[in-house]
Amino acid sequence: MLNTSFELVGVGSPIIDVLARIPESFLERIGGEKGGMVLTDGETIGKWMAQLPAPFEEAPGGSSGNTIFAAARMGIRTTFVGKTGNDAGGTFYRERLKALGGDDTRFKIGTIPNGRCLSLITPDSQRTLRTDLGAAATLTPEEITPADFIGCSHAHVEGYLLFNPDLMKAVLKSAKEANCTISLDLASFEVVKAAGSSLPELLKEYVDLVFANEDEAAAFHGGPDTLENYAVELAGLCELAVVKAGADGAWIAKGTETIHAPAVPGVKAIDTTGAGDFWAAGFLAGWLHGKPLEVCAAWGARLGAEIVQVIGAELPDEKWEQVMKDIS
Repeated sequence: MLNTSFELVGVGSPIIDVLARIPESFLERIGGEKGGMVLTDGETIGKWMAQLPAPFEEAPGGSSGNTIFAAARMGIRTTFVGKTGNDAGGTFYRERLKALGGDDTRFKIGTIPNGRCLSLITPDSQRTLRTDLGAAATLTPEEITPADFIGCSHAHVEGYLLFNPDLMKAVLKSAKEANCTISLDLASFEVVKAAGSSLPELLKEYVDLVFANEDEAAAFHGGPDTLENYAVELAGLCELAVVKAGADGAWIAKGTETIHAPAVPGVKAIDTTGAGDFWAAGFLAGWLHGKPLEVCAAWGARLGAEIVQVIGAELPDEKWEQVMKDIS
């Protein structure tokens, strides 16, 4: 699987995360369900940023982007397919990936500013997202071809692309034609609801590995059930399914066979931004190198546990050094 130029190519929206700690009352101003993601425009993002009660931080983000950045830190040969802006934000994003050892040559550059995601972190460590895709939203199905995936072993695709069904289909079809295996992160319960009846067909036809959290899996199932049953249901459509449940660990299903992978105990979360994305990075790093599923899950759990203990989706260098020492 590894006789390629790149072990892992991410596909999604390369956006800048704006990380802000807020009181619960701030969410009443913006509406929508807590813990979800809603698309909006740059003007609205700017208005809310001006009303933030405390200073904010900025960092490279996006669901697939977080996974690719983390995988690059683990030594995985990575690249990215997505559209950045024609501004300082776009330059920052591309150069940051390159600085971590990733490849920045497959980005497409738009004619408008880079996208931003306002990540609102409440005292319970939950994050509610409001996203302006910016240049990322101008990526068209016609711009995606198998050439974007040539030389790549595995494509990791963020579920947010399901808001643009034609683009998602172009990505999955092109990756498959380039002989990539494919993982899909369902990203948000709103995404699953928006995808509707098209999602099972896409999973069955194109996807080898699907990642979901408990809310996304419940939305797919159509109601409450056990995490194990969610995983088995999803695994009925693709080779492997992972359903993550934070402190309750994760269920992994291959066919009807299941594994319960425990979470790292005693972790005090302060921000869940990027938790699922880092979990996927750890899991994929193991999976791409043929590790047993229990090891893949342990790596995922470790990365997920580390990232929830910091604000945002970037770990300090000393944390990475310790992680890599522990799992080597």
